[in-house]
Amino acid sequence: MIVEYVRYRVDPARAAEFEDAYARAAASLGAAPECVDYELAHCTEDPAFYTLRIRWTSAEAHLEGFRRGPHFPAFFAAIKPYVSDIEEMRHYEVTDVHGNGASVPTLYEWAGGAEAFERLTEVFYAQVLKDELIGPLFAGMDPGHPRHVAQWLGEVFGGPSDYSTERGGYPRMIGRHLGRAITEPQRRRWVSLLMDAADEVGLPDDPEFRAAFASYIEWGTRLAHGNSQPGAKPPLTAPMPHWGWGVAPPYVPASAKG
Repeated sequence: MIVEYVRYRVDPARAAEFEDAYARAAASLGAAPECVDYELAHCTEDPAFYTLRIRWTSAEAHLEGFRRGPHFPAFFAAIKPYVSDIEEMRHYEVTDVHGNGASVPTLYEWAGGAEAFERLTEVFYAQVLKDELIGPLFAGMDPGHPRHVAQWLGEVFGGPSDYSTERGGYPRMIGRHLGRAITEPQRRRWVSLLMDAADEVGLPDDPEFRAAFASYIEWGTRLAHGNSQPGAKPPLTAPMPHWGWGVAPPYVPASAKG
């Protein structure tokens, strides 16, 4: 992943035309598989300045893929009158220094914290053990398993890193699924029972929370299903997933990596 910053100095009298041009150019960016996302920002202190931020899958994807691809001609035609207004255009690598502020609550906080996830998993696994389809997968289950899964979910949704510090993090969870040969009907039943449990314990039912919650559950169970199949060799050192409001872990196709 690489971030391109382009700084423009545009005569304020041309500002509306400039923004209209980039609104047209944005269609090309949105259609380009090399582009992850983009944003045009206007300086409030000095109205002459604009900064365009574009995340590309790699510098090569931008310079070789996009610029030589089918979407560049329309993009360049829209912004060509403003090329002479560019004062800086560079690529930057993202560092490990990043995070979120506290203006928006995490999914963990919105759900009700540790207590809410512990209620969820207690009710859920009580139903799992009685279920004919997936109950056998959990025969002899450790009595502490519901709490451990609550810790996992809590950490994924923005809570404390208890699962990583106490249970071994992502590698431990991966190891729990290896060789289990989970079937697709079993995966779907797991999802269905968890959603029923979420209703029963009163997790927030607003569309935004439930969409984000269901998104992770689908993503996580599909990975678990694939990792459990005979001969599967998933990476054991992947980072702990962290899920936000409508946010999934970034996916960069192997063919696009720089």
